[in-house]
Parts: sequence; C-alpha cells; structure tokens
Amino acid sequence: MTGYPTRIDFAAAAEIIRDVAGNRMLKAERVPVTRASGRVLAEDIVSPIALPPFDNSRMDGFAFAHASLSTEGPTALRLAGAQFAGLLQDLHVAPGECVRITTGAPLPRGTDTVAIKEDCNEEGGSVRVPAGTAPGADVRRCGEDVPAGVRVLEEGQLLTPTRASLAAALGVASMAVTQRPTVAVFTTGDELVEPGLPLAPGQIYNSNRELLMGLLRAEGLEPTAWPTLPDDPERMAAMLTDAAAAFDVVITCGGVSAGEKDHLPGLLATHGRIHFWKVRMKPGMPVLFGDMDRALFLGLPGNPVSVLATFLTLGRELLDGLQRRRESRPQWKAVLTAPWRKTHERLEFLRGGLGSAADGRLQVTPNAADASHQLRAAADSNALIVLPEGAHDYRAGDVVHVIGC
Repeated sequence: MTGYPTRIDFAAAAEIIRDVAGNRMLKAERVPVTRASGRVLAEDIVSPIALPPFDNSRMDGFAFAHASLSTEGPTALRLAGAQFAGLLQDLHVAPGECVRITTGAPLPRGTDTVAIKEDCNEEGGSVRVPAGTAPGADVRRCGEDVPAGVRVLEEGQLLTPTRASLAAALGVASMAVTQRPTVAVFTTGDELVEPGLPLAPGQIYNSNRELLMGLLRAEGLEPTAWPTLPDDPERMAAMLTDAAAAFDVVITCGGVSAGEKDHLPGLLATHGRIHFWKVRMKPGMPVLFGDMDRALFLGLPGNPVSVLATFLTLGRELLDGLQRRRESRPQWKAVLTAPWRKTHERLEFLRGGLGSAADGRLQVTPNAADASHQLRAAADSNALIVLPEGAHDYRAGDVVHVIGC
C-alpha cells in the first residue's frame, strides 16, 4: 500500500486539489482600485451610487422639453443657454426654449429630450428641431446602468479590467482581494543547459523553465525561478526544503516518473506528504501533488507538452483554489474539422487550432503531432481538445470541449 491515491482519474485529482487548496486559502488584503485588475475579489461590491448618477445627454446637441415640439413638422426653439459636462448650471428651460448640451452633461430643469447637433439647424438665436424626435431621445436616465444598492461584483470573481473600471465608476477607491500566492519554479535534470550556452552530447536546452514562468506570469503572478535541480537526492532535498519553507507553492517539472533518477516522489514522501501520484490523463500521467512544510507541491512531468497540459488544468485548479476564485475558467464547444482515433483509455488533452468557420461556428483542428515531447505542435496550437476517457473514433463534425491555451 502506498498510503496515498495513485493512478486516479482526472476528476478525482482535481477534486483533491480543490479540497487541499480550499484548506490553504490565502488571506485577503486591501488594494487601491488602480491596482486591482487581475486579482480575485474577496468581498461583494454593492453600488454606493446609481450609475449614471444623474440624467444626462447621450450626444452633443440641444436639450428641451418634448412637449415644446410641434406635431405638424420641425419646431424652432429659442436658444436659452448652454450646459456642458461638469457642474450642473442653475438653468431652468421654459416651454419653447432649448439649451446647448454636450455628451455626459446633466439635463437642466425643464428638459427631458435631446436632439443631436447634426440633425438641427441653428440660426439667429433659435434652433430648428426636426419632426419625429421621440420623447426622451438621447437621454441616459439615472440608474439605468446600475441602480444604487445592488450587488454588482461578487466575492470570488476575477477582477478583469472592465470589472475594476465598473468599481471605479461607482467611486470605489479600494477593494479586498486575495493575496497572490508566491511560487517557486524548479526544472530538474543534469542534462539541462541554459539557452545560449554550448550543448555537449546528450544535453538539451532548458525550455521548461521559460514555459512555466510564462504560464505563471500570464496568471498575474511573479514566480521565482530557482537553479536547476540536479539528479542528486541529497542536494535536491536541500533545495526543495529551503523553497518549501519560504513559498506558498513549489512547482517542479521532471523527476516524477519511475526511472532511476526520478527522486521527487520519494523525497516528497519522506520530507512532506503525497496527496496523489499519477493521474489517468494524457499527456501528464506521472503528475505528483502533495505538500512540504508551508508549501503545496505540484510535480509536473518533464516533457514540455505534459508541463503545458498539467499546468493549464491541474495547476490552474491549484492557483484558483488558493486565491478563492469561484468562477469557472472558460471552456468552449467546437466542431472537429478532421477525424481522430483515440486508442487509449485515459482522458486526453489534445493540441489543436481553434477558430471559426464561415458560418460563425467554432471549429477546432487536431494537431497530428501528438507526442508529449513535440513542443513545436504546442507552439502552433491555441487550444487543448478534451477527449473523455475511453477509446473512441471521432469523426469530422463531432462536437468536443476545448480549453484555451
């Protein structure tokens, strides 16, 4: 008995990560709204004011009472002043009068309709308004976007730029957000050489570090790259225990399978705890999850496409759980443009190109280079096609789920 789950299905692995991360959720902190984009909201936001906060003009033009217009044809109204965007002027517009008004300017007393500048003729102190102008035309009513006192943003939502902008429009100066996790990144293997240095026979360049660092930065995080872990269990243990004492998350790639140099499962079992090892997924089956000291530990396989698939699925699940993110990541349904024969039982994340057909439907083209070491295929793809467990022959035209990458 291993004492921990192994060779489990993907759904079970994701559930374990959610449960463990849920017990390690990071604290909230208050940040200015100017720094809130990309963070996860840790409180509900209730609108303190209406939006817009007053009736105002949608266009540059002339404001007046609709009752002043003739039903027979164009109406000449006396120009009685101007109201520009900014403070409300002490104007009262009488029947038969109008005022010049600019976009966003508050409606003066006595007005309820705006005619746009291009539709009117101004001459000799009067403005000719065309017939057929509807009551309330080109007026933004107070609260038509957001009434006062309603919940507009919810705890657990990602603060996109538009959501942060909404909070700013309501006058919210600061917001409670979850702290960002600190992440240490390790690659493993004596065969790795940094880009720019000469390669000796049997060596390869360290591409996984840049892949992981880029994926984490795309999540709005500031990961720390550690030196490559050597294939020496004592030195490896020393570096990992140092990182585990200082970071919220430790992510490694390589060293998690069953080879002579795959020391990480044994080290984690000795110095920490394993929550699961090996998941029935392709690529990425040897993925390892546990904890060591204060850090949660995610050991990804060494092949670059395995790193990509396990991070975009299980890695994001971990980061979302720590940051209290409640809303699901976007997924789409798309039509396969070509057949695909799936000959194994594991859940598969297949690389593909997602786009739209001439009729507007989403479509996805599988990349024929499906081996987990083929990084070029990942660079040429923008989506992962999710193929459920079980062997199956997929036909062109079948509908599948896809994840953006």
